[in-house]
Amino acid sequence: MTIDVVTFGCRLNAYESEVMKREADAAGLKDAILINTCAVTGEAVRQARQAVRKAKRDNPNAKVIVTGCAAQTETATFSEMEEVDLVLGNTEKLERKAYEEVAAFGVSETEKVRVNDIMSVTETAGHLIDGLEGRARAFVQVQNGCDHRCTFCIIPYGRGNSRSVPMGVVVDQIKRLVGNGYNEIVITGVDITSYGADLPGSPKLGTLIAKILTLVPDLKRLRLSSIDSIEADEELMHVIANDHRLMPHFHLSLQAGDDMILKRMKRRHLRADTIRFCEDVRAMRPDVVFGADIIAGFPTETEAMFENSLKIVDECGLTHLHVFPFSPRPGTPAARMPQLERKIVKERGARLRAKGEEALLKHLQAEVGGVRKVLIEKEGLGRTEQFTQVEVDGGAAGDIVETRIKGQTGRHLLGDILSNAAKRPVKSDSGQVHERKKARIFRASLQGEGSRNGRRGSR
Repeated sequence: MTIDVVTFGCRLNAYESEVMKREADAAGLKDAILINTCAVTGEAVRQARQAVRKAKRDNPNAKVIVTGCAAQTETATFSEMEEVDLVLGNTEKLERKAYEEVAAFGVSETEKVRVNDIMSVTETAGHLIDGLEGRARAFVQVQNGCDHRCTFCIIPYGRGNSRSVPMGVVVDQIKRLVGNGYNEIVITGVDITSYGADLPGSPKLGTLIAKILTLVPDLKRLRLSSIDSIEADEELMHVIANDHRLMPHFHLSLQAGDDMILKRMKRRHLRADTIRFCEDVRAMRPDVVFGADIIAGFPTETEAMFENSLKIVDECGLTHLHVFPFSPRPGTPAARMPQLERKIVKERGARLRAKGEEALLKHLQAEVGGVRKVLIEKEGLGRTEQFTQVEVDGGAAGDIVETRIKGQTGRHLLGDILSNAAKRPVKSDSGQVHERKKARIFRASLQGEGSRNGRRGSR
C-alpha cells in the first residue's frame, strides 16, 4: 500500500481528495490512509469515526491521517482516538508541506494536531489538476467558505468565510481538463451563487459561467453542483435560457417549504421565491429538472409546517430530493431550540423520502420513449442531461452517447445507444485521462445522509 484516500460527503470534498492525493504523492508519503471527513450531520461524523477504526484495524502499520470539515470543527473528537496518527485542518490538507513533514519526520504525539483558524483564511487557491481518477466528469472548485449563518449549519466553521477563485484561473483549469478529454465539467464550491463578491469588480456567478462557455468552446457540458436560487443573478438566468451546454439540472439549497421554518433557519428566501424561480427557469428551459435539499423535523416544526415542505415538491416540480432528518450540530443556534422527538424526525424524513420517490417515478415514466444524450460514467451506466441515471449496454466512460429511453426500473432509466455523440479521447502523455495512479481514492457512502456540499447541499 502507498496512499489510500477515503472521502465522505460532498463534491467539493471529492475534488479536494484528488488534490490531497497528488500533494501527498509528491511529498513522498507512503503507507498512509487519508480520511477526508464531513461534518454536516452527527451521523456523518459517526461514520467517519467508524472508518478510522476500520482503517487502522485492516492496516495496523499504516499512518491514519484525518482531515476535512469534521476534523476542523471537532478536532478533539478525532485527536483523542488512539487509531489516529494526525489531524489536519481544511487548509492544511491541501498543502504539500504538511505531507512532506510527515514523510520526513513521522508524527509525534505532541504534534498530532495541525489545525489552524479557518476564519483567518482569505484566499482559495485554484488547484490545477489533470482530472479525477476513475471519474467520467471533472469537478472544478470556484469558491470556498460561506458568509451566511443558517441556524442549523456548522459548515462555515469548517470552511471559513466565502472566498472565490479568480475567473482566469477557473477558465485555465477547465481548458486543461477539456484538453485532457473531459466532456463534462461540474462547477463546485460551498456557496457558489455567492461567487465573486470578494474579487475586484465583484463579478457574479453568471459572469463566470458566461466566460467559461465563451472561452472554452470545446466544452460539451457544464453543470452547476448546487445553487441558492434567491442569489441567481440576471446573467446566470440569461445563460440558462440561451446556452444549452449548461445542463438543465439545478439542485436547490431549499431546506424547507414553510416560511416560518425558513425564517427560523435564517434562510434568505420564502417558499414563493423558490416556486417563482422554478417557474421562470422552466419557462426558459422546458426540459429542466430540479433537485433540492430538504430538512425534515427542524426544531419547532409542526405537522402543518411539515406539510408545506411536502407540498412544495409538487409546486416546484422537484425530482431529485436529498432528504436530511434534522441533526443538531453542537454550537449552532438550532441545537439550542426546542427539539422534536427523534421518532417524529425519522418518521417525517421517511415520508419526505417517499414523496421524493414518487416524484422521481413520475419523471422516469415521462422520459420513456424519448432520446437523451447520456454521459457514460462507467460500463453500463450513465447520466442524462437532467442528471437522471440510465442503464445502457455499451459505451466507454466519458463518452456522450445518444440514447433512446426504452423503460425504467423505478430507480433509473433503461436505454439503447443510438450513436456516439462525443467520444472522450484517451491521452498517451503524462496527463492521460485513464492513467493509473499510485494513490487510490474511495468514496465513502453516507447511507441516509445524501450528498452535500457546504450548507446542506450537493454543491
